[in-house]
Amino acid sequence: MIKVQTALIIFLVYTLFIAALTAFILYRRRRREELRLYDLQDKYIETQLDEMNQIYKNMRGWRHDYHNHMQKIKAHLALGQIDEAMEYVDSMGGELAGIDFRYKTGNMGLDAILNSKLAIAEKQGIEVKCDADVPSCLAISQIDLCVILGNLIDNALEACGRLSTFERKFMRIYICARKKQLYISVTNATAERTRRNISDFTGKRAGRHGNGLKRIDYTVEKCGGYVNRKNEPGVFATEIMLPMV
Repeated sequence: MIKVQTALIIFLVYTLFIAALTAFILYRRRRREELRLYDLQDKYIETQLDEMNQIYKNMRGWRHDYHNHMQKIKAHLALGQIDEAMEYVDSMGGELAGIDFRYKTGNMGLDAILNSKLAIAEKQGIEVKCDADVPSCLAISQIDLCVILGNLIDNALEACGRLSTFERKFMRIYICARKKQLYISVTNATAERTRRNISDFTGKRAGRHGNGLKRIDYTVEKCGGYVNRKNEPGVFATEIMLPMV
């Protein structure tokens, strides 16, 4: 009888060990896949930042040539060449069309994310209000900052996309420096009419939205920051504090 009990205990311990080992292996596998996807996203954002940096260089170059452009236009006008002057002005307008920014925060990375993603929001009929004033130099890397804000806005776009045509769609973004901390707040409309636990948004059924929240949490934790989320009927809000030094 004692041998049977001993064998049973050994079998149970062995079964628990195998189950724990399997769960650990699956967790590590999922974690590696998440990190691989994070790395791909970082590389994509880095490419966007390089493109934005090139746009800034083009803007500085155009401002440098401003007086030369004006002299050429004046020369055409002085000779009565109205058509030539108008043609030159039109060509300048086309050159500037791709380098104008509606949102200027003082930080290149944030400018890239805000101008690209909020343009999409406005095209989708979302009411956007953005107030952002950020130092050009921050302790947090440009990529991490863009990952956090980019996922916040993507989640807000997704939430607003679930609303019907007749429902109000809005997004509020506020970013500033507070006592050596970078404060980021994103509030958006949702289709939820009852309060839900925050864990519901990050569970297995949360889909892409949940993956975005996990990505935000991972990056904020890596940067030594803090995340606070609030879910009320029809509204979802996220506040983030990141150290600036």
